[in-house]
Amino acid sequence: MSVEIKNLTMKFGAFTALTNINLEIKQGEFFSILGPSGCGKTTLLKVLSGFLEQSAGKVIICNKDMCNIEANKRPTSLIFQNLALFPQMSIKENVAFGLRVKKVSNEIIDKKVKELLKMVSLEKYENSMVSELSGGQLQRVAIIRALAVEPKVLLLDEPLSSLDLKLRQHMRKELRDLQHLTGITFIYITHDQGEALSMSNRVAVMSNGKVEQISSPEDLYNNPKTSFVASFVGENNEFDGTILEQTKKTIIVDTLYGKVIVKNRGNLIKGKKVKLFIRPERFSVVSIKTKTNKKRDNSFILDLKTSTFEGSILNIYLKRKKNDLIQTDILIHKKNNEDKFTISKSKLEVFFDDHDVILLGASDE
Repeated sequence: MSVEIKNLTMKFGAFTALTNINLEIKQGEFFSILGPSGCGKTTLLKVLSGFLEQSAGKVIICNKDMCNIEANKRPTSLIFQNLALFPQMSIKENVAFGLRVKKVSNEIIDKKVKELLKMVSLEKYENSMVSELSGGQLQRVAIIRALAVEPKVLLLDEPLSSLDLKLRQHMRKELRDLQHLTGITFIYITHDQGEALSMSNRVAVMSNGKVEQISSPEDLYNNPKTSFVASFVGENNEFDGTILEQTKKTIIVDTLYGKVIVKNRGNLIKGKKVKLFIRPERFSVVSIKTKTNKKRDNSFILDLKTSTFEGSILNIYLKRKKNDLIQTDILIHKKNNEDKFTISKSKLEVFFDDHDVILLGASDE
């Protein structure tokens, strides 16, 4: 293992920021820690980097206990959210800074800096100042400055948060390519689900100082284990329900919208309160005028409230009662999108398959 975190707790006086955190991060893994503001993810990163000392538990990096080992003695590099580049230094000198602190010879520094600048296509900017580069270029400088000292683990604290959408998307690919190229373990802190899902081998979701789930991006999205993960990762429609009956293959749940048939995955009993989650893209939508006489399972007739155009996606908001909404996303190139959803009183039929429903106990918070 590259990094092991065992029973880690972090307290600030009476406030507990981290509670019994346990993580195992593999060598060469791109591992993201995802969560909302205030969940403890940056505190965890500061403990890993040595800027904070945990109240209890262990941090082990490359099979060595980091207890009492200062930040500058750990086999890690940290990229701050604000990048922390030195504006009075050239790009070359920024990249060389860590090597000079380690008293590496000028000959080796020059060679190393040239290699790193070439790796991110910035070799012609080596004598430029920080103020002369774009946001994306500065991100690359910060990354290679951190890589210059050859850390075993690179810690990244939301480094893309200040960039515009297009540049963030471009930098995601660059970061992933760099990680593949170097083979270094990346631990990436973010509140952006798109970043975590698109770049990571695995993702840990945090809430209120605790780890809710650790999974691959695909498993996290398709098989959330708690209501928080289901509602936080990606868009979801949430329904309260009660189990009416079950067979070996299916469970029937009573909801405000009617009976819902769900694939039986076990561990739930008749009469139990549950929460159902259905992804917006899992719905099919047809207008009433195209409705067939055939009765579908998991089908509801709902009123259109509004719709919003979002490029390749049309967000359609439907309601059954005054304050209840189902949100469904429809790709505009889909055949059923030939209908015009512009009349506020228009009625639509929505339906979905039993395996598209995520079913969790109401107590799985």
